[in-house]
Amino acid sequence: MSTKKKGNNFKLLTLFLFLGTCVGDYGIGVGIGEGGVWVGGGGGGSPNSDPGSSPKQQTNPAYSALQSWKTAITEDPSGVLKTWVGEDVCSYKGIFCSGSSITAIDLNKANLKGTIVKDLSLLSDLTILHLNSNRFSGQLPDSLRALSSLQELDLSNNRFSGSFPQVVLYIPNLVYLDLRFNGFTGSIPESLFSKQLDAILLNNNGFTGEIPGNLGSSSASLVNLANNKLSGEIPTSFGISGSKLKEVLVLNNQLTGCIPESVGLFSDIEVLDVSFNSLMGHVPDTISCLSEIEVLNLGHNKFSGDLPDLVCSLRNLLNLTVAYNFFSGFSSECSRISFGFDFVGNCIPGKGYQRPQPDCSVIPGGSLSCLRIPAQPLTCAAILGLKATSSSP
Repeated sequence: MSTKKKGNNFKLLTLFLFLGTCVGDYGIGVGIGEGGVWVGGGGGGSPNSDPGSSPKQQTNPAYSALQSWKTAITEDPSGVLKTWVGEDVCSYKGIFCSGSSITAIDLNKANLKGTIVKDLSLLSDLTILHLNSNRFSGQLPDSLRALSSLQELDLSNNRFSGSFPQVVLYIPNLVYLDLRFNGFTGSIPESLFSKQLDAILLNNNGFTGEIPGNLGSSSASLVNLANNKLSGEIPTSFGISGSKLKEVLVLNNQLTGCIPESVGLFSDIEVLDVSFNSLMGHVPDTISCLSEIEVLNLGHNKFSGDLPDLVCSLRNLLNLTVAYNFFSGFSSECSRISFGFDFVGNCIPGKGYQRPQPDCSVIPGGSLSCLRIPAQPLTCAAILGLKATSSSP
C-alpha cells in the first residue's frame, strides 16, 4: 500500500471516529482492510457483539411445524411432500390458508405413512385437520390441545392405536370428531359426551367396556359406536336429557339386556341401529313415539314377543329390520312397509323363511324382566313434556 493511500485511510478513520462520538447510543463499527475502510451500524447493539454480524431472521412457525412433520413421514408414494419446499407454506399441496395463516390441512387419501408430531400445535389458526385414509400410526401428541381454533378432526382409516386419545377432550372448539377404522382400544370416556360436539364417529375400533351413561345427553346429532367390543346394557338414561340425536349406531357390539323405555325420548331421531348384539326381551312400545324415525334396525338380536302395532304405524318409517330374532308375530300394519320390512329368521307362524320350530321352543331371555310402559298418544305427549322439562335451563 502506498504512503498516499495510507494517509487517506487514516484521514477517513479519524473522520468516522469523530462521527461515532456524535451519534450517541448508535454504535458504528469501523475497520481497515485491503479494500479500504468499512462502516457497520446498528441500533442498540451489544457491546460484545460482532460488529460485522446481522440479526438472525426469525423462522416462520408454520414452516418449522410442517418441516418437522415432513421428517416424521417415512413414505409418500404420491409425492405430496415434494411440494413442501420453501417458506411459502401456503403453496404446499394439501395446505390451505387465509391470508398468510394456515387454516386447513386436507391430506385425505394421500397414503402417507408416519406419525403426528407435537410441532403441529404451532398452527394456532388451524380449523380443519383431515387425514382420512393414510397410514399414520402411534398416538396423538398431548400438545395438540393448544389448537384452540380446531373445529374438525378426521383421523379415520389410519393405524392409530392405544387408548382413547384424551387430548381431543381438551381441544376447546372441536365440533367434529372422526376416529373410525383405527386400532384404538380401552374404554370410551364419559366426558366425551359432555363436549359440545356435533358428530362423534368411533366405529370400527377395538373399544371395550360399557357405553357411558351420559350418551343420551350428548349435543351431537350423530353418534356411531358400531363394530367395537362394547358390552353391558344400553344406558337406562338413554334420551332422558332431551338429546338432539338424529342417528345412533351401536350395531355389531356385545350389548345385552333390554332396550330402555326412555328410547321414546329421542323424538328427533331418524336412524337407530342396534343390530348384531345380544339384546333381549320385548321391543319397547315407546319406540312408537319416534315420529321422525326413518330407519329402525333391530335385526340379529334375541328379541321376542309380538312386534308392537304402533311401531309399524310410524309415519316416516321407511325401513324396518327385525330379522333373526325370536318374534312370534306382528300386525297387518307392518305389512305396509313391504319395501323395507325384513322379518326372516323369526318364529312367526305361517310366514316363510322362519326359524325351525325346535329353535322357537325356548326363547332366550324369557326370564328377563324389562320395564314396560304401554304406549298411546297420551304416553308420547307425556314423554315430550318430560323431554322439554329436562332440556330447559
